[in-house]
Amino acid sequence: MTTPRLQLAGISKSYPGVLANSEVCLRVMPGDIHAVLGENGAGKSTLMKIIYGAVKPDAGSVRFNGEAVHIRNPKEARALGIAMVFQHFSLFDTITVAQNVWLGLNPSLTLKEVAHSIAIKAAEYGLDIDPGRPVHTLSVGEMQRVEIIRALLTQPQLLILDEPTSVLTPQAVEKLFVVLRKLAREGCSILYISHKLHEIRELCNTCTVLRAGRVTGVCQPAQETNASLSKMMIGAEPSQLAHHQQKPGATLLQVQNLQLARNHQFGIDLEDITLKVRTGEVVGIAGVSGNGQKELLYALSGEDVRAASGSIHIGAVDVSRLDPAGRRRLGLHFVPDERLGRGAVPTLSLAHNVLLTRHESISHPRLAGGWIRVRQLEAQTTEIIRRFNVKAGGVHAPARSLSGGNLQKFIIGREIDAAPKLFIVSQPTWGVDVGAAAQIRSEILELRDAGCAVLVVSEELDELFELSDRLYVMARGRLSPSVPVAQASVEKMGEWMSGLWLSPTDTGMLDVA
Repeated sequence: MTTPRLQLAGISKSYPGVLANSEVCLRVMPGDIHAVLGENGAGKSTLMKIIYGAVKPDAGSVRFNGEAVHIRNPKEARALGIAMVFQHFSLFDTITVAQNVWLGLNPSLTLKEVAHSIAIKAAEYGLDIDPGRPVHTLSVGEMQRVEIIRALLTQPQLLILDEPTSVLTPQAVEKLFVVLRKLAREGCSILYISHKLHEIRELCNTCTVLRAGRVTGVCQPAQETNASLSKMMIGAEPSQLAHHQQKPGATLLQVQNLQLARNHQFGIDLEDITLKVRTGEVVGIAGVSGNGQKELLYALSGEDVRAASGSIHIGAVDVSRLDPAGRRRLGLHFVPDERLGRGAVPTLSLAHNVLLTRHESISHPRLAGGWIRVRQLEAQTTEIIRRFNVKAGGVHAPARSLSGGNLQKFIIGREIDAAPKLFIVSQPTWGVDVGAAAQIRSEILELRDAGCAVLVVSEELDELFELSDRLYVMARGRLSPSVPVAQASVEKMGEWMSGLWLSPTDTGMLDVA
């Protein structure tokens, strides 16, 4: 028999109050594309970090190519031929793409040689990126490309991918799958973590399922359905989304002829952006990452206050030059796509992260005479954790201790709990399991039905079609006309992502309401 590329036996790992892995056994063969499936907090990322040497197991053994190994750190893992793309990126913001990649490669290579290798690899795999760009200027999707290219440049024998397609377009996903199949044919083994069940069924040969840190089953995903995989993963099929049509109310968010020059060399100029979001409707914005979505969200949230007066209104109030706190007082709550750093402060507790986006008001009296009402804050945080099924070590757990999916549930729950009048969310279900994704989408629709105006920016067309009443597409800093979802199609939206939308004089598919 062929020697397994990777073999785990009895791997266990616990943290204070949390059993992350319990006697996990896993076998990956050469050339195998092996999925590890489980709900948020099931222990997938911890297990991958153990394999990569970033976390030390409490018990168990690891064999690589038949040899017993003790991987003490990622450097030793890379020396063995193990590469990993993390769900939370491990990039330095202040240096360039090439410099970030250079740090993990053979020190005998020059920076110029690394930049050339990046350009070649990016072209080969369809992961377009400029090696000279500073990382802080990249969108989340572009950062993901850097991580994938960095891993591929090490020519790994085992490639670990943790939610690699969460911020990639369908076209980019197809190209990535071509690359992964080619790597597998060449003998590279791939450990693939994803909550997108259709991807696992399409790509992977084998699937190991984790629940509460334990292996609950091994299957061949091509022989399963989404429903059966969901049942193995969470013990039940996810609830169906109930999206019924309703008549929207008055316009709450109005953006009119927004022009905004890029504020750094690699940004995107916003040109003549016009959109509206009415109470009681969900408006979606589709588009390939890096086409101005980040710049638009900065302008809408108040992080960028350079917009011309009169270009952004919330209700009757001109908020073009108003900061985020001022916009929150008007009822705007915002969930960015960057969970750690912008969505939550990594080192602060969950309770203190709740406090950050609250203002002093009758409905949310968090402060009294400059003092924090700790018990009230902790009670509210506890309720958010309960309502959104966040797996965490209590209200005092630091944000960085949560898995990516659980942190996403917490941040969205925090903002929904604030009862917003206008809710803007970017990539709402990035990295969350099917059960949690269904809950988040259901909560968004409940907000809409309660009269909230909702704007969703997502690179997942399926998600936008599920949630939205109307759709826009963003390309090269411009926004298409809006189209009712009932009149839209995936093919048409795909064309519009290249900027090929109809002229405003052609109302064949345009929203003329």
